[in-house]
Amino acid sequence: MGAILSLAFQKLIAQLRGLRRIFSGNYYPTQFFGKGVTLFNASNIRMGKWVQIEDHCHLSGLGIGGIDLGNNVRIGAFSRLVVGTSFDNLGAHIKIGNNVGLGEFAYLGGGGGLEIGEDCIIGQYLSCHPENHNFNNPHELIRLQGISRKGIKIGKNCWIGAKVTILDGVEIGDNCVIAAGAVVTSSMPSHAVIAGVPARIIKSIRHERPIDIKAKFSEN
Repeated sequence: MGAILSLAFQKLIAQLRGLRRIFSGNYYPTQFFGKGVTLFNASNIRMGKWVQIEDHCHLSGLGIGGIDLGNNVRIGAFSRLVVGTSFDNLGAHIKIGNNVGLGEFAYLGGGGGLEIGEDCIIGQYLSCHPENHNFNNPHELIRLQGISRKGIKIGKNCWIGAKVTILDGVEIGDNCVIAAGAVVTSSMPSHAVIAGVPARIIKSIRHERPIDIKAKFSEN
């Protein structure tokens, strides 16, 4: 009973912290904030219902499209969602679909645009970098050569293991599994098990057509 009351009290406090968004235009009483959560350019951050932002997360909506979190999204503690870091080169967006659980210590960039489809489950330390530094000119400092941006898209119903890194230009299809520690540098089709550095397909997930029981019995 004590544990239940303690959990209920923690949820109440988290709900009260969410009141900071009451004037944001998309506040719901079912938005819960942990301790030390910070929002930068908060007017460009949109959240659905039953969103949980755990302790010491930082969300920066500095960008063209900002941050969009669907319904029933959980952002693990100490995670950072950063669309852009400078006013002279605004990032694109970060969009996370409904029913996505993001593990602790994630870093999601949105420079070239990042989209995560619905119903994905994601382990700790996910790192997504939708931009690259140019380095082709050996006579100039890399930091002065500018950046390129293509964006990252992750499909629906994916399971992404701990410490996965996904680089710019990658598109991952629906129903994929990415093994822990993988570094994904190229796009992957749907229904794939992906592992390695650099990541490659090690197995396909077969989805057989469901058996129609009524039709099966009518044949006999």
